[in-house]
Amino acid sequence: ATEQAIIAHKDVYAPLVKELKRRKAYFVNADEKAKLEQYMFGCTAGSGQKPVLNSVVPGKSPQFIAKAAGFEGIGLRAETYVDALAEGLHDEDILAILKKYDIAVTEVEYITLWAEDHRSYEQMYKEQICFHMCDLFGVNHINCGLMETYSVEHTAQKLRELCQRAGKYTIGVEPMPYSGIPDVRTAWAIVKGSGAENAKLILDSWHWIRANQPFDQSLLADIPADKIVSIQLNDVLPRAYAKAILRDESMHDRCPSGQGIGITADFLKMIKAKGISPKVVGVEVINDEILSTGVANAAKVNFEATQEVLKAAWPEMAAE
Repeated sequence: ATEQAIIAHKDVYAPLVKELKRRKAYFVNADEKAKLEQYMFGCTAGSGQKPVLNSVVPGKSPQFIAKAAGFEGIGLRAETYVDALAEGLHDEDILAILKKYDIAVTEVEYITLWAEDHRSYEQMYKEQICFHMCDLFGVNHINCGLMETYSVEHTAQKLRELCQRAGKYTIGVEPMPYSGIPDVRTAWAIVKGSGAENAKLILDSWHWIRANQPFDQSLLADIPADKIVSIQLNDVLPRAYAKAILRDESMHDRCPSGQGIGITADFLKMIKAKGISPKVVGVEVINDEILSTGVANAAKVNFEATQEVLKAAWPEMAAE
């Protein structure tokens, strides 16, 4: 439809694209464009076939598309929730949107800067927002990370305090190779040292391999299986970004499960062999190129890639 199309003059094309990306528009690559054409019109450009619009597509939201692609839930950041409120939505509106498309919020994130001695009001408010979101959406755990580096003892004490504030909610600590909690051994030392029953771990396949950790059961030997609350699936490029900009790779260039160098299956096999039953199995593929192909195609690509790996490495999980 004309109201959904833009014809851009070459003189304004570049700034237009920049502005659209700033507003979180998604740009497709050639492969994704072909997939979208096939889904939306039943054929690809230049195929010689007559295109027929899929009547299911028009006017559908990203939530609908995610559900249609096979996802049962989404992770929601505190910033995204506050953005929705700033746009004039209320809790009842957000719940209605989720109900309309039969999709749940399964993870709340992301508490940071929790190990500082003097936390800002902004961080304290964000923390309370996360607790409220858990109550609102019926989510039991909150994803947490820590970019700053402190001693294990100091961090464990601050984690204990965070867990006390969280009360009935689980605090999932996520080790990331470019952070103050760079690997699973450090993360477990902190979680164990906190002595908090509601302190647990979140393991991500990208973070695991970029921390140069082998898929070795010995790294999990001392960790009770029920202390791992969720896992996140993705894959990695053949060659890592330089250490100084490794976070840029994490935030822009992860690969779908089973693609890249294909480490997702080995990660899953290690998790399964340990006897871990994660409360949530998430897909966390942050990839600018895939996202530029559109939300619908990104959801489809990631769901199908993840399902393929799950069926091969952990068929019981895929069946669920």
